[in-house]
Amino acid sequence: MDAAKALGRRVREVRSWRQLTLREAAGLAGLSFSFWGQMERGDKAVTNRKTLEAMASALRVHPTELTGQPWTPHDADDADAHAGLMAIEIALERYELGTEPEVPARAWPQIQADLDRLIKITHWTSDHAVMGELAPAVIGELHGAYLRLPQQRREVLLGLMNAYSSAMWSTKRLGGRGLPTLAARSVQHCAEALGDPVWLGYAAWLRGNATGQLDRAAQYRRSVTVAETLTGQLDSGDALQAYGMLHLSAALAASAQAESATAATHLQEASALAARMDTEVGTWAHLWFGPTNVGIWKTSLALEIGEHGQALEAAKTVHPELLPGGVRQAEFWAEVGRALVATKKTREKGVRVLLHAEQLAPQLIRTDVFVRETVADLLRQARRDAGGRELRGLAWRMGVAPIG
Repeated sequence: MDAAKALGRRVREVRSWRQLTLREAAGLAGLSFSFWGQMERGDKAVTNRKTLEAMASALRVHPTELTGQPWTPHDADDADAHAGLMAIEIALERYELGTEPEVPARAWPQIQADLDRLIKITHWTSDHAVMGELAPAVIGELHGAYLRLPQQRREVLLGLMNAYSSAMWSTKRLGGRGLPTLAARSVQHCAEALGDPVWLGYAAWLRGNATGQLDRAAQYRRSVTVAETLTGQLDSGDALQAYGMLHLSAALAASAQAESATAATHLQEASALAARMDTEVGTWAHLWFGPTNVGIWKTSLALEIGEHGQALEAAKTVHPELLPGGVRQAEFWAEVGRALVATKKTREKGVRVLLHAEQLAPQLIRTDVFVRETVADLLRQARRDAGGRELRGLAWRMGVAPIG
C-alpha cells in the first residue's frame, strides 16, 4: 500500500472494525458518500480540522488514531524526538506542585538558563529531540525550586507554565495521545496557584490548543467564559493580549464547527484589540499577539473553511518576519503553501513555499498532519513529473513516501 494512502487505509480499517458501511460512516460525519469513498481510496486529501474531526467523531476514535501519530521515526532526529515522549510522560506523572521532586538542587541562575533555552527552542525551532531532553529535567528542578525558593515563587510558577507549555506543544505535534492534556492541566494548576486572571487566560488558551480537537464546543465555551473575566482589565497590555488570544481561540473553535459567522465576529474583535496596541507584535507569553499574528490567524481560518483565495488575500498584508519566533513564521508559510498548491497555476510556487516553511522549522512541518496530507496528495499528482523532484524530496523527509 502506497504510504501516501495511509490515512484512507486507516479510516477504512477503523470503519470496518466499527462495522459501519461507507454510507453510514459518511452520514454520521456529515460528509458526502463520494468524498468518503475517494478519501479511503487515497484519491482525496483531508486538509482541514473540521473534516478530520468529523471523521474521528463518526468512528468514535481520537483523531490521531486516523492520522497515524506518532509517526514512525524516519531518521535519527525523529527517533530522538520520539524517545523524548517517554521522558516527558514520566515527568508529567512524577511531579506534583508542592511535593518534593527528589532531584538535585542547582542554583536558580542555572535553572533559569536551561529554562530560557527551552523556551527559545520551543518558539524558534521546535526541535522535539532537545525539547524532550530539556523539558523533563527543567520541570523537575522547578518543582524543587517551588519548595526551596519561596521568595521566588511567582517566577518559579511562570517558569513551570513555560516548561509545561513546551511539553504540551512537543507531545501534541508528535501525537503523544493524552500527554498534551496532562501538560495543559499542569499549566492550569500553576495558573491557579499564581492566582492571576491573565495567566488563567493563558491556561485556558493553551488547553484549547491541547484538547480542542476532541471537543470544539467546549473549547469555544471555555474561551468565551474566561475572556469575560478579563473585560475590566483591558487597560493592561498583558490582559489585552490574553483577551485577544482567547477570541482567536474561540474563532478557531467556531470555524472548525462550520460556524463561519461566529468565527468572523471573534476574529473582528481580535483585530480591533490588536489595533489598540502600541506595537505590531506583543511579547506577553511568547504568543506574539498583535496585527501581524491576527493576520496569520485570518489566513489560517480562511484555509480552514476552504477559501484558498481569501487565505492568500489575507496573507498579502502579513509580514511574518516581524515575529521573533521561527515556529510561528513556519506555520504561516505552511498555510500559504497549502493555499497555493490548491490551484494548478500556483502549485509549483506552493511547493517552494512549503520547502521554505520546512527550512524554518523542519520537525514542526514534517509532523504537521495537514502538510503531510497536502504533500501526499501532490505526490499522487506529480509522481511521474520530472519537475516534482523537490516535492519527492520533501515527501521522503516526511516519511510520506520512499524516494525515487
